[in-house]
Order: sequence, then C-alpha cells, then structure tokens
Amino acid sequence: MPPRRRSTSGYRGVRQRPNGGFYVEIRSGDLRLSLGTYDMAHEAARAFDAAAWRLGRPRLQMNFPDVHTLQHALDLAPPPRLNSAQDRAEHIALQRRLLVAQEDELVMAEWRRRHPEDVAYEQEYWERRREEDTRRRREERLDRRRRKALACAQADLVNAGGRSFFTEEDERWFDIWLSTSDDTNDDDDGADDRSD
Repeated sequence: MPPRRRSTSGYRGVRQRPNGGFYVEIRSGDLRLSLGTYDMAHEAARAFDAAAWRLGRPRLQMNFPDVHTLQHALDLAPPPRLNSAQDRAEHIALQRRLLVAQEDELVMAEWRRRHPEDVAYEQEYWERRREEDTRRRREERLDRRRRKALACAQADLVNAGGRSFFTEEDERWFDIWLSTSDDTNDDDDGADDRSD
C-alpha cells in the first residue's frame, strides 16, 4: 500500500477546520483516536507525535523525526485543552443564540410571504428616510458653506484694514474652519463639523 499523502496542513494526522483550528487524530487499524483541536498546526502535529510514540509507531511515521524519546515528545507536546464549566456554558449560550437567530429568519420569511403590503410599506418608509436624510445633510452643508463664506469675508475685511461687525469674542470666527466637503458619506451625522 502506498504511503498516505500529507494533509493540507503539512503534517500527518492534522486537518485544518473551516473555523481555522487544526483537528488531529491518529489511526491504527480499526482504532481511530481523536486527539482534539488546536489553534496552531505545529501544536497538533506535536500532539500526534506524542500519541504515536505511546502507540509504538516507528519514527518514520511521525511529523518530527528529530524527537528521539517518548519523554522528549511529551515535553514538546502542548498540554491537553481543558474544557471548563464556563467553556461549556458559553458554547451552550452560543448554540441557543444561533437557534434563535435561525428561528427569527424563518419567522421573518413567513411574515414577508404572508404580508407583502407591510414589506412594501417598510421599504417605502426607509426610502423616504434616506431621502429626508440626504436633504437634511445637503441643507446643513449649504448652511456651513454660508457661515464659512461670511466668516472668511469678515476676515478678509479685517485683513484689508476694515472693521468687522463680528466682535473679537464672537463664536462665528470659528466658522472659518468648518468643513464644507461634498464627499460626505451616508453615515455622516454632521456632529464633527469643526476641526482643531
């Protein structure tokens, strides 16, 4: 029988999981021994080698041929992962949240099927909101431009030796630094109008 090819992880007995972890198992005839899941491929390979030493496998069937004794393999292997009660509770909570989210999706799909007029109304509502938000942002941007133009004109007047109707302590002087950019995004609420 030809030798088994190595997995995509590059190590014998180690498979990469879709979540990014590395699952390791060792096979011997009909025996299939799961050694757990590890964060790093080389940790999983070290665990495989420690189990291979314990099962009396030849060194050619190991991932790291430079390990010469069982004790050395055990020293290099990562400690086994301990699943605490907190780990189990977090897992159960995540599973419940997933089930609730899946049930919500099913209920919403059924609601959309039964009430297409409500779906249409909701879409119209959000379209109106987007249009109102766009109109409000444009009006605010126009107001900022007017205020900035006034402050710049007053500054030019003072620089030319004239007299401004702004007092020295007038807050409107700060309007010179207002942003009047046209490239605002949809999430812009205009809260950060002044720059330091």
